[in-house]
Amino acid sequence: MKLSTPLVSVLMPVYNCAGLVRPTVESIIRQTLNEFELVVVDDGSTDGTPEAVELAAGGDSRLRVVKSEHKGLIPALNLGLDHCRGEFTARMDGDDICHPERLRLQVEFMQSNPDVSVCSSLVRSFPGHAIRGGFRLYEEWLNSLVTHENIARDIFVESPVAHPSVMLRTAEIKGLGGYQEHGWPEDYDLWLRYFVSGKRFAKVPKTLLFWRAHESRLTFTDSRYALENFMRAKAHYFTKWLKPRHQQVIVWGAGMTGRRLSKHLVREGLEVSYAVDVDPKKIGRTMRGIPIISLDDLEKHRDLFIIAAVGSSSARELIREYLKSTGRRETIDFICAS
Repeated sequence: MKLSTPLVSVLMPVYNCAGLVRPTVESIIRQTLNEFELVVVDDGSTDGTPEAVELAAGGDSRLRVVKSEHKGLIPALNLGLDHCRGEFTARMDGDDICHPERLRLQVEFMQSNPDVSVCSSLVRSFPGHAIRGGFRLYEEWLNSLVTHENIARDIFVESPVAHPSVMLRTAEIKGLGGYQEHGWPEDYDLWLRYFVSGKRFAKVPKTLLFWRAHESRLTFTDSRYALENFMRAKAHYFTKWLKPRHQQVIVWGAGMTGRRLSKHLVREGLEVSYAVDVDPKKIGRTMRGIPIISLDDLEKHRDLFIIAAVGSSSARELIREYLKSTGRRETIDFICAS
């Protein structure tokens, strides 16, 4: 049955993944929610990927293959977005696998929560032997963030949702300008744009995406995912978010993370008035010309917003608890970053 107006458009860009795409397509075709279209954008594959997609779909009329010259992920995503006709757009990569109930559960969640703009889910990486220790920790952290409050709290720590796990409102993502190239990760850029626009996030608290780990994943190979580019993205959107209310900020952390972030904040036009540290050897000195002050001095500047910028998750939790104990409110008076 061909749908004239599908409820969901599954947006899946592919490039040279003929050997992995079959279970991906099959997991979408077998969804318990039937009112969808699968928009596959072939970004100039040379290995028979579009043929593999067609074969896996088994003639299902809900499949739409859009072919393009090889231009890269962001142009492929925007090309596919132009072809998405559904009220909702669900992202999918060409080598991951969906739970059979994924689309149904996410649609039900979005319909029941009209204030939510980005609906993700819990994820599980596979195969086990390919998952590095750091990525395992990242997965655990991702799955610990379910509510909007927790996602917003940590949005400047790392990307808080897995891109291929999300469902979005199609008109809304188009209204936000789709995917954009800024030299940093396109998905993180999108979440930060949603955040500074005042949009809400949430996750269905169930594992609905099985996320394939492999050496060629863009996270490991694309320079846009380098630490410095993440810092640039954070500083750019920190400034957009804070500057209308706070011309000056305090950065807690005079180590590498604080120094790097402060550099980019200043470049973006946000004034860093002070840096805070608990190391007595650093207090009284400067960080990139910024005075380093103690916790006692911090209490003299309660009017300034605080960015807690430390690399250690345990140190971040200690800072968070300390600032809360002084009556400061997270995302209103301070926020954590890394």
